[in-house]
Amino acid sequence: MTLRILVVGAGIAGLAAARALRLAGFRPDVVEELPATMLPAAGIYLPGNALRALRQLGLDAPLRPLGDLIFRQVFLDDRGRELFEMDVAGLWAGVGESRALSRADLQQVLLTGVGGEVRYDTAVRGLEIFDKTAKVEFGDGSVAEYDLVVGADGRRSTVRAQAGLGGAAVPTGQIVYRSVITGGPPLSDWTALLGRRSSFVAMPMGGRKLYFHADETAPDAPNPDDPVARVRELFGGFGGPVPAILSALEKVQVARTDEVVLDRWSNGPVVLLGDAAHATAPTLAQGAAMSFEDAVVLGDELRKLPADIPAVLRAYEERRRPRCAEVRDRTRERDRTRDVPPALRDPMLRRRGLRIFSDQYGALVHPA
Repeated sequence: MTLRILVVGAGIAGLAAARALRLAGFRPDVVEELPATMLPAAGIYLPGNALRALRQLGLDAPLRPLGDLIFRQVFLDDRGRELFEMDVAGLWAGVGESRALSRADLQQVLLTGVGGEVRYDTAVRGLEIFDKTAKVEFGDGSVAEYDLVVGADGRRSTVRAQAGLGGAAVPTGQIVYRSVITGGPPLSDWTALLGRRSSFVAMPMGGRKLYFHADETAPDAPNPDDPVARVRELFGGFGGPVPAILSALEKVQVARTDEVVLDRWSNGPVVLLGDAAHATAPTLAQGAAMSFEDAVVLGDELRKLPADIPAVLRAYEERRRPRCAEVRDRTRERDRTRDVPPALRDPMLRRRGLRIFSDQYGALVHPA
């Protein structure tokens, strides 16, 4: 069956969706509001279930030379003393490897799987929904009609608003700092140091580079004018690898995290995917994984055509919603644990941290 399909967004979620639709036998149009030169600068950590979904999309092989494999996650207190460690390779055994790599490298791999042109500098300015189609107006004034519109345009999705599926994302109160360090300390494990309502996570990503992301819970504080100075102020007293990383620090990206929680993900022939539908804080590193799994399931459901498109989209949501809600709940749970005062939290994590944190991934070991 020939369908006119539009994917809005050419980030991780949109490119994964385009790949899944290609594998299902469709040729979607893909548009992106940003220019092609806007490549992401940070790193990314992909747990085993993300690699399983990429394998289902036929994109695991191009990733193998990229980044660095992660075999252990080590949790430390703010002075660098061990709280507990997780055998990541064992946790995801039979599922997929865990890997840290450049977001730009991941983006390029996903682009190779699209199989067609991405129209950059192309915003969606209007969306009108009919019984079986949607009319889309683009930023240049052109108009096209589609049988299916996939909104994969992130937590600040314009498709979500235009389709009447929900308003703005809700802030979680966290500020996140991200950077890639060259020539930092030797690090072989994903390593987290937990402070007072703050954490600092670093991991190797190949080529003598480290990726770190750090966060603080500060719901009423403004974004810092100088993120580098703020990171040094926040984490200057931390131990472990942090002092050497701070010494090598040059640039820091700063962002506020937020959540997207919706009553429904589709309206007629318009559906949301990835962060546009169910964004969470990045604590469990499941944002990309959930987007990849969304794409796999959407493609799987569309293979059942010529079923009614809205029915297909409802089936996609019914399959995905419980799993994404589980990730949101476990993310909130881990953030609450992180924000317990260290005098109570650290002894508890030394006793029970491995079981608590491993259990948070338990449901994700099984396929979507």
